[in-house]
Amino acid sequence: MLSGKQKSYLRSLANTLEPIIQVGKGGVTETVASATDQALVAREIVKISVLNNCLDPVDVVAQDLVKATDSYLVQQVGRKIVLYRPNLENPVIQFPPGL
Repeated sequence: MLSGKQKSYLRSLANTLEPIIQVGKGGVTETVASATDQALVAREIVKISVLNNCLDPVDVVAQDLVKATDSYLVQQVGRKIVLYRPNLENPVIQFPPGL
């Protein structure tokens, strides 16, 4: 579980990120879940854009992706979702001391 300070730190990192995954009309498919999983392995933090033609509500898409990738929901603003999953073997993000 992430603390409030950790989420705040991750949100600050996500501000500069561009969405690299888009969820469209099909919702959270096996392909979307797999692409998200691969991105989390490489980057640990991923910004996802839910397109207007997606039939599922954004919060449902977020929860489906969290379950499919075993990650943490950092932020959901409008149609953007930020997910985080630590890579224990090769960490990319280092939290500042005290977080």
